[in-house]
Amino acid sequence: MNKQEPINNKQRLPLGPPPPEAGCCGETRATHKFIGRDWRIMGIPRKADSASDGVLHIPITPNGDLRLPEALKERWAITGDNELLLKETREGLMIWPAAPPLAKVYIEPTTACNYHCRTCVRNAWEEKTGFMAFETFKKLMADLENVKTLKEIAFWGIGEPLLHPDIIRMIKLAHDLGVKTELITNGALLDKDMAHNIILAGLDTLVASVDGVSSDTYAEIRCGGDFDKVTENIIGLQRAQWELNRSNPEVGIEFVIMQRNIDQLPKLWQTAFYLGASFIILSNVLPYTEDMKEEILYKQSARMDNDIHRSMWSPEVILPRIDMHSEYMAPIADLIYLTGRPKIGLKEHAASDEGHCPFIWQGSAAVSWTGDVSPCIALMHAYRCFVLEREKVIKPYLTGNVAREKITDIWNKEDFKAFRNRVRNFDFPPCIDCGGCDFADSNEEDCFGNPHPVCGDCLWARRVIVCP
Repeated sequence: MNKQEPINNKQRLPLGPPPPEAGCCGETRATHKFIGRDWRIMGIPRKADSASDGVLHIPITPNGDLRLPEALKERWAITGDNELLLKETREGLMIWPAAPPLAKVYIEPTTACNYHCRTCVRNAWEEKTGFMAFETFKKLMADLENVKTLKEIAFWGIGEPLLHPDIIRMIKLAHDLGVKTELITNGALLDKDMAHNIILAGLDTLVASVDGVSSDTYAEIRCGGDFDKVTENIIGLQRAQWELNRSNPEVGIEFVIMQRNIDQLPKLWQTAFYLGASFIILSNVLPYTEDMKEEILYKQSARMDNDIHRSMWSPEVILPRIDMHSEYMAPIADLIYLTGRPKIGLKEHAASDEGHCPFIWQGSAAVSWTGDVSPCIALMHAYRCFVLEREKVIKPYLTGNVAREKITDIWNKEDFKAFRNRVRNFDFPPCIDCGGCDFADSNEEDCFGNPHPVCGDCLWARRVIVCP
């Protein structure tokens, strides 16, 4: 489905690959000499991941029934036993599955890491470090082979995936399933051999976590990290793409914004360009330690009412295209803030005005290094965090183990299905807006009587925290 095809050399500029001494972001002149001239891939359109990226023309019978293509029904597991949801919007009709099928699996190869970042959950837990057994991974791949709704496998969790001794074999097995593969890394271990190997294994997307575009800021946040080394490694990845005549993987940057690095955003585009990144993901920080509580940038915005109904008290602001100069954007930001309901991040088809879980709606399951299955990354482990400066204890929610069960059997367990249904309806109290009772101290229960886990405090559902 997503097998990589060699790039036609006619699409490349005619010069040879850059010499090894072409610098990283620290030597911008040396690097800029080569960017866009010889070894960078310019103007090559990427194929859509699936037919769902386009518009389908669906015939209607004389009785008004929709005739969905068989391939679409198979991809979304649409049968006579499930339902589709339909919503009327100003733009037209929207249709989506009432219960999205298993489409994306997050796999945590390890909880070990070569960094000690200030922003990491590893600062707030006492769990042991471990690596997923390769036999467990092979069994999971065999179980996923016949899951026709599967679209993507993502390698990331709490640790650094490239530390796993079998990570290349893992990527290759996942790629052989014909689905998109993704990996998030700090980039420190992405040397020449690793770069060649992940390209040949068929990795589709590599996301580099950066959090700083200067050596000092990077080292302050990502303790033990070397910004220049990481940028050199990612540039080396693109050199390897040239040498192997391959376009994969697509490179992106993930940047966690906070008080101490927000001023570096204007320079982030330049860094992304040097690294050949085609997308940038900005996320807020979720503090796991006391000293990080003052770093957040959402003390007010996280509490903004997400009610989708406009009114005289909170009018909807419909914006035109506008040049993003600071003198233009500042008054617009003031207007949006004063209306009180910016409606940022929630999807049109959210079943609730209070939250929209990206993991549940995209049909995700997260598998920890032990083989335990959770609905999302945030529920894989036990830890403490701070939600708007209020300490909260997170208890993991484990629904099964892929070493002993098939992931499809785990996915279809009644308790797991019931939880996903609760989250889709988002029938949880707005703890972020309130947070004034003892229930908010953990995710074990709430004032609505929901059982563990409860999600009223989830910052992912408010799109405060953003993941690839």
